[in-house]
Amino acid sequence: MTEKIYKECTIPATEMCAFLADYCSSLFTSGSTCIRLEKNVARIAEAYGMTVEITILPRHIHLTVHDKSFHEVVTAITSIGEGPISFDLNTRLSKLSWQIADGKICFNEARDVFHRLVNTPYRNLFNLPLIVSCANASFCRLFGGDWIAMAVVFVATFLGYVLKLVLSEKGVDYRITVVCCAFLSTVLAAGDGMFGLSTTPDVAVATSVLYLVPGIPFINSFSDMLDRHYICAFGRLMNAVVLTFCLSFGLGLGMILMGIPMF
Repeated sequence: MTEKIYKECTIPATEMCAFLADYCSSLFTSGSTCIRLEKNVARIAEAYGMTVEITILPRHIHLTVHDKSFHEVVTAITSIGEGPISFDLNTRLSKLSWQIADGKICFNEARDVFHRLVNTPYRNLFNLPLIVSCANASFCRLFGGDWIAMAVVFVATFLGYVLKLVLSEKGVDYRITVVCCAFLSTVLAAGDGMFGLSTTPDVAVATSVLYLVPGIPFINSFSDMLDRHYICAFGRLMNAVVLTFCLSFGLGLGMILMGIPMF
């Protein structure tokens, strides 16, 4: 089955290099670690009798494709796009690499699937915010919040996450998105204390923005450091620090507006 697809899908190294460049950028943006990116790309190139060398930088990816059959070498440099982390896209792109490696689809089909995956906007504005809101409300309970505070955090998180999805789909800078979402969730959670709804309003405010904590960038930074991608690890660490500042800035603005003392 695999050999049949190889014969049907003989492609030049230039097309493979262009496809892998776009694949690398999308996979990195969706939250992939460097080691996963390297393995996925090598898996795809090997499936078509090619090898690839990759240099991953914080803002660009440099890759060279070597076609062993025709002794052709092609190099490309691609920019890394901006966008929120998507485990769904990350998983689907990784699955695509295995489908190629297992000989289930040829190159043209793989390219069509790839473009369909990266160009299909996330339309479900209910399920994911609902799940995230339940998780954030659970954090509220974990930190000592009562049941009313949990309900307040649930609503603040749900509306904040919906705003996050909407702004991301419209292409708003993710740092600005974090500030806006943190501000909205803080203002909504502050209503707990203003109207005396619960006995733990401080916990409601503190946990209402936890869904914006850039945990994945911090974890990916550590993973890349272990894999000796030191430059990329430092870049991801700085990005996580900036996002943390944006979260704190939005939280602070909301507390100032609602008259909540910070100390």
